[in-house]
Amino acid sequence: MRNMTSKIVITGAGAICGAGQSPAEIVTRLAKGESAVAPIQNWNASSSPCQVAAEVTDYNGSKLLGDRKLLKLVRRSDVFGIYAAEQAIAQAGLNVWRQALTETQALDYADQTGCYVGSGGGAFEVNYDYFPLMAETGDSLQAFGRELPNMVNPMWLLRSLPNNVLCHVSIRNQLKGVNGCITHHTTSGLLAVIEGAWAIREQQADRVVSIAHDAPIEPQTVLYLYHVGLLATEALRPFDALHNGCILGEGAGALVLESEASAQERGAVILGEYLGGGDAVEGESLFDVRADGDGEIRAIKLALQDAGLNPSDIGMIVAHGNGTPASDESEAVALQHVFGASMPPVTSSKWAFGHLFGASGMVDITFGLECARQHIVPGVANLKQLASGCEGLNALSENRQPTSDIVMILARGFAGTNAAVILRAHR
Repeated sequence: MRNMTSKIVITGAGAICGAGQSPAEIVTRLAKGESAVAPIQNWNASSSPCQVAAEVTDYNGSKLLGDRKLLKLVRRSDVFGIYAAEQAIAQAGLNVWRQALTETQALDYADQTGCYVGSGGGAFEVNYDYFPLMAETGDSLQAFGRELPNMVNPMWLLRSLPNNVLCHVSIRNQLKGVNGCITHHTTSGLLAVIEGAWAIREQQADRVVSIAHDAPIEPQTVLYLYHVGLLATEALRPFDALHNGCILGEGAGALVLESEASAQERGAVILGEYLGGGDAVEGESLFDVRADGDGEIRAIKLALQDAGLNPSDIGMIVAHGNGTPASDESEAVALQHVFGASMPPVTSSKWAFGHLFGASGMVDITFGLECARQHIVPGVANLKQLASGCEGLNALSENRQPTSDIVMILARGFAGTNAAVILRAHR
């Protein structure tokens, strides 16, 4: 049960995706009904079954990192994660505060500051360095092994590690406290927030930086998702009668969570409050989801219980809304089961900046928090008619206002994973 003696507040938020490079920019674009889905530019997709995605089109790794040399050690996904984390840390003023401390105080600060990162895990792109040599040497393993050291980047192993963001953000910002790297598909970001909040509740840390990042727009991922029937070819249409699959996106999100006492001591501006979270797994299939919404229902109820709230307290919902018929329809069933006719306004972001896999939940958290702070529920712009099975879902194409300052964010992933996080916005 929730420890009610101390609030967990949010003092920093950062995000980057195809729709923008800050939470405010992302909300502005979605509120205008603008989509970042466009033809893929980063590789030749002319023979791909899906030729569109929501890429970060003005990508400049050196500029985003502020460190050109570091590009040799990290992947595109890592660049996004480090950037979003630095955004959140700067907004929270953590480094300015740390630099004003005495040496002893700074050591204590470092020990009491943790970092949890949600990662998409392995990526096919880490194997692409081998392709030219494989083509050159054919079936000869001896020739492949002999030439391997001369052809493959010696930093290959370091670049492929799933915990690079945890490593580099912690080194840069002297985060020496509790930490973890979570690779749990689409729920990774929400779990990074939930784990970070629990660390603060259990007094293992005074503050935590929670991050999630992913860049799944690569040829093999697109091909495999298409062949298992999960990928659309033109647009991602959450809950719409024409929904037929997801479209990929890329990016990262980050939050700085603190105990209220820590934030007050620093005089930090409070953006919002973490109220609760929950996660549940159906554990029945790698790709299928239960039609009755069982996993998501349990995750939502656990989050409400953790937060000490009733369904009627929720002012808006950022749904997973990945555009696949089975997921959309079971999610609609879950929301109707929990909220019924009193369901608050529901929105979804993936129509505009794609499915970011490991980063999607965290970017949705920063998006949902900023929406609630601006008192707006952006419409799902390409929602024309609710799909059969989604009737009763309180989702529209028009912008609306939330019914309270409390927002619930949902995420679902492979193998029936589900997670929910509840935040209160401060304005």
